[in-house]
Amino acid sequence: MKCPFCGCEETQVKDSRNTDDNTSVRRRRECPECGSRFTTFERVQLRELVVIKRNGDRTLFDRDKLAKSISLAVRKRPISAERVEKIVNSLQRSFESSGETEITTKQIGESVMDALSRLDNIAYIRFASVYKDFRNLKDLKDFVATIEKLTTDSEETKED
Repeated sequence: MKCPFCGCEETQVKDSRNTDDNTSVRRRRECPECGSRFTTFERVQLRELVVIKRNGDRTLFDRDKLAKSISLAVRKRPISAERVEKIVNSLQRSFESSGETEITTKQIGESVMDALSRLDNIAYIRFASVYKDFRNLKDLKDFVATIEKLTTDSEETKED
């Protein structure tokens, strides 16, 4: 593993352990040249996914981009980075195990919205406002009204 600080090709693993959800291995490394320490993660990749964008372009699935978009939606909410990591892991596993090698941005967006709707309504609305590309306040109000109705309906069901 190449040192991200000085570029040295030979780094040493100081500690290895599984992550809490056992989906990856966390390794603490140290560079013998500059003495810097850094962490790497090793994950199983079942298959290489290609994302089909709305305009028809194709790109490789970028796990980090998915994590950043979810992190942005949950920013300043009482949701831990570990919880975001678990969601990203779960979504990626779901996409890879679907049997398809291509996935649309619509499928990704809907999956993220589904996960966020169960996690936090504010994060759900934040993500949806970008994903659904609300054009005006009415679009946002209609979306929030739908969420309120669903929340009210599910709370009434719990009381029964």
